[in-house]
Amino acid sequence: MSTSLERVSETAVAEAHQRMAAAGVHTVIAQFVDIHGAAKGTYIPLAHLADIVSPGAGFGSPSIDGTGLPRHGPRAEFYGRGDLSTLKALPWMPGYARIVCEGEVLDEPHDWCARYLLRRQLARLAERGWTLNVGIEPEFCLFHQDAAGRPVPADPADALDKPSYDLKVMARVSDVLHRMMQDLETCGFDVFQIDHEDASGQFELNYHYSDALTAADRFVLFKMAAHHIAEDAGLIFSMMPKPFADRPGNGLHLHLSLRDETGRAVMADADDSHGLSETGRQCVAGLLAHARALTAFHAPSVNSYKRLVVGRSRSGTSWAPAHIAWGDNNRTSVLRTTGGRVEFRLTDGSCNIYLALASAIAAMLDGVTQGMQAPAPNDEDLYAWPDAQFAERGVATLPQTLGDALDALAADDVLVGALGAAFVGGFIDTMRMVWVDYCRSVSDWEYQRYLTWP
Repeated sequence: MSTSLERVSETAVAEAHQRMAAAGVHTVIAQFVDIHGAAKGTYIPLAHLADIVSPGAGFGSPSIDGTGLPRHGPRAEFYGRGDLSTLKALPWMPGYARIVCEGEVLDEPHDWCARYLLRRQLARLAERGWTLNVGIEPEFCLFHQDAAGRPVPADPADALDKPSYDLKVMARVSDVLHRMMQDLETCGFDVFQIDHEDASGQFELNYHYSDALTAADRFVLFKMAAHHIAEDAGLIFSMMPKPFADRPGNGLHLHLSLRDETGRAVMADADDSHGLSETGRQCVAGLLAHARALTAFHAPSVNSYKRLVVGRSRSGTSWAPAHIAWGDNNRTSVLRTTGGRVEFRLTDGSCNIYLALASAIAAMLDGVTQGMQAPAPNDEDLYAWPDAQFAERGVATLPQTLGDALDALAADDVLVGALGAAFVGGFIDTMRMVWVDYCRSVSDWEYQRYLTWP
């Protein structure tokens, strides 16, 4: 794979223009993500589609969080060059299409662009003849907001102690869920299940896996669609990792599998006790070895660490990992094996999906390159263990704050080297500001506890 996006012909651009015009498109959203993974972009008339493809849509870099670019001089201009293969009309916004853009500066790929960083890691896999397939499981909530701005479940009656799979609630928001499914399918998703999850107002929408780059692009599109459709219904779409202290939080489980050029499942071995080949176990070893540092990319919000709690959660069973272990179909560990693939359960929806996948690949490849041996699998319920048992069994803990996760990332030479020291340093600086801001804020909890204390 070349480092730059593949150049396309004038004929290909003209054909894409004709296809979009026939679909009633008048405006193209040139979309990229900032360092947080938030969708950013600009509206450009369809007549100027060719300009998005080359040289790209222009943006002032100081207005974008996390470009690492100066405020003046020739490198102050950030261009989002469109990947024509991603151009799709948006059924929830008639007349509009989206094209995914990748950052360039002075006609060269910008090495702080998260999508470019993912493509670089995918190129490392391609050198071995491997393709990473990714299945993403988005958990999300549909809310109203009360007068204080706090979330309230879309359905006031959604208050069961165990609301999972509650069909009554699903029926009352079925119009919103069906529109999500229908519009995503129009955009090429293969949606195969929607269910009510284990918290009030919480749902999960599942669609089939794809190659890693397509999966990342689709996840951003999923969020764009869900936000718009929810707002049309007078609701708020939220992937906040832990909106309620006494209910399970929202995860973003990643199913990871490798295929070679013949289509063989590289990580699978039906004769293995846990269904994994030697390569698969090495990938597990790499993910576990770098799990503490990976947390900074996979759970990059302050709120993330109210989901990744050690000990009993206020919500009882949280379905979120806190300890670095793996096991066969073990949802209480950070890594679950199933069907010759691995499910990485650390990730939440506050992540930049491109960075989450790029860092996971770097960790997996380190496991393979170093020939790492995975620790013994753990096929027990970790939620039932007393605290002392983790130390006795040598099972380490995930970082419990964003500050701790950033420290772990800074100390991880492999991830820093794979993603680039300058970029990782900029990411840490950006997120450290968020952490410091949180630490200096004063919460309602503190007023209630300390205003007249002691």
